[in-house]
Amino acid sequence: MAAEVEEQGTTYHAVPAWRRVTEGEQRWRVGLAVLVLIGLQLYVPREYAFRPVWVVPALELALLIVLSIANPRRINRESRVLRLLGLLLVFLAGCATAWSALVLGYALIHGTGLHSPLELLREGGAIWVTNVIVFALWYWEFDRGGPAARANNSCPPPDFLFPQMTSPELAAPDWEPEFTDYLYLSFTNATAFSPTDVLPMSRWAKLTMMTQSATTLLVMALVIARAVNVLGA
Repeated sequence: MAAEVEEQGTTYHAVPAWRRVTEGEQRWRVGLAVLVLIGLQLYVPREYAFRPVWVVPALELALLIVLSIANPRRINRESRVLRLLGLLLVFLAGCATAWSALVLGYALIHGTGLHSPLELLREGGAIWVTNVIVFALWYWEFDRGGPAARANNSCPPPDFLFPQMTSPELAAPDWEPEFTDYLYLSFTNATAFSPTDVLPMSRWAKLTMMTQSATTLLVMALVIARAVNVLGA
């Protein structure tokens, strides 16, 4: 049991939540993100999506349902099978996003498709948002062994150092990293192309953030270059 202190009738944990056993984070946040991801995959035009178009979204939805049944409210049940299913979901989403980005990049380089600035912004923006969600899922699934391992405190040292970890006196007593924190990490890395307030500690975290920055920079550069070309034509 974690040590506790009393202050003016309120009980505080002497050990931060991210370093002790907790109830685990709620399922609905990451579930909503996956549903948005599936919607964006279906929104992307057929020529840029992995075919058959419905296969990957259907598999992702099926995996999400299974994972939600196993951990309907709180993600705190550790299982090798559930762990593999969660990683499979992220792997499928990553492959579909990479395929769309590669096909879009090929089309932009060769000047085929997306002949209007509106199309460029719409399709490029959808793939960019998808990329942000996918990398947020990667960070969330791998940091300290995944959400269930973090809840049970059966995980190695942190792969990402959040500000609340270095300044626990400024954080809520029950703060622990949840999917929203990893989504913020992914978004800032995709816009600043570098760490902001969250520092990667392990080598895989650094390489993954580097991959996301390089991928985002390449797609944005191609979209902007194509848009300038279209406007100048």
